[in-house]
Amino acid sequence: MKIYLDKNVYEAFIERCNYILDEFELVYLSVSGGKDSSVMVQLFNELCKKRNRMYDVYYVDLEAQYQATMHHVEDLKQLSHIRDWYHICLPLNLTNASSVFQTHWTCWNEDEKDKWVRPMPEDCININNHPFEDFFFPKMEFEELMMKFPYWLKEKHKSDKVAGLVGIRTDESYNRFRSIAFGKNLYEKKPWSTDNGKGYYTFYPIYDWSTADIWHAVSRFDLSYNEVYELMNKNGVTIHQQRICHPYGADQRTSLDQWAAIEPDTWHKVVNRVSGANFGNIYAKTSLLGHNKTEKPDHMTWEQYAVFLLESLGMYSKDLMKHYVKKIKQFLDYYEEREGVRMQDIKDELSPSEIREKFGDESNGNWIHWKRIARMVEKNDFVGRSLSYGLTKSDIETAKTLKEKWGKMLGLEEHTTKPMKKLAKEIEYEED
Repeated sequence: MKIYLDKNVYEAFIERCNYILDEFELVYLSVSGGKDSSVMVQLFNELCKKRNRMYDVYYVDLEAQYQATMHHVEDLKQLSHIRDWYHICLPLNLTNASSVFQTHWTCWNEDEKDKWVRPMPEDCININNHPFEDFFFPKMEFEELMMKFPYWLKEKHKSDKVAGLVGIRTDESYNRFRSIAFGKNLYEKKPWSTDNGKGYYTFYPIYDWSTADIWHAVSRFDLSYNEVYELMNKNGVTIHQQRICHPYGADQRTSLDQWAAIEPDTWHKVVNRVSGANFGNIYAKTSLLGHNKTEKPDHMTWEQYAVFLLESLGMYSKDLMKHYVKKIKQFLDYYEEREGVRMQDIKDELSPSEIREKFGDESNGNWIHWKRIARMVEKNDFVGRSLSYGLTKSDIETAKTLKEKWGKMLGLEEHTTKPMKKLAKEIEYEED
């Protein structure tokens, strides 16, 4: 391999951080408890020791966290040259990609205190004591708080500019690479920076590190680390796939099943906290979330799997569960009345060739079997196209009931299939 630089990534990191400390009196680091920001803050702290400089830390606690992550965060709080650690536990709006019906959830929501995944830390900034009166409001977007905080910090310290360090690595995401490598608004033409305007600048001092570099630094400098990564490794997750962000995001939902294996006590609370979390666990690697084909547990029949899915769905929305039960019952009644197939005689699975051989070409593979029923629930096929249903008045009434409860979070507008588009239009027409 060709080597174009005369320094390794650690030396480049030290050079960048020295530059930032030379340029800025006010510096803060964004920390998540994950491996990247953890290595960044510990190495930065060692540099600040040598330079006798203090810095602040911005940490947003999203409530649904591994206990191991919180233990590691408490360790990091003990770093010697931190001036103020802003441990924020405010009710923020977060995405929930595990549910069609609750597309967002609110961490530390006082109205759902009985469902909190863990008790609120005593030393945190919360809804009752926060100093952000000028800009914070309940259910604020996470990203909006992240952009407002540095300006507040700059005003607090009466500084003309502030540097925020973020532990982003471009090898984890092409979009990250593109946004950093081709960024137009830079600080003094530094490619690892962003000029956000009005004296706030973001720096990415480990942007060119690899995952291997991170763990090499942990070993070489004997750094503290989040032990959940070891548990993930033992559970078969490679170092390149490990994520510890809040579990319901679009990227993180693929590792939802890890929670059940790694911290089962925490998992029970995560399941109860957010709509669709258990679905996310069940479907973490199935077609519902756009990943691999179905991975029905081997010990279950398709009939058992269908019942299991309905029961899991009923934990979060009994109305939706009843909707699917009604559809399935109508399907069963139809085949018993028209074809003489009783429920106890329904096969668990039939291949298209078996159907054609047994029932003739006119069936077109649309015969009754439990796999077909389970797939309907699995895909969240609200209209019931999987069972040859069209949109009915009953569907519209059920969807209206659900929309009254969930509002925009029902997510009908986000669907692109014709039946769901039609359903959204019918509800809009009825409301008008």
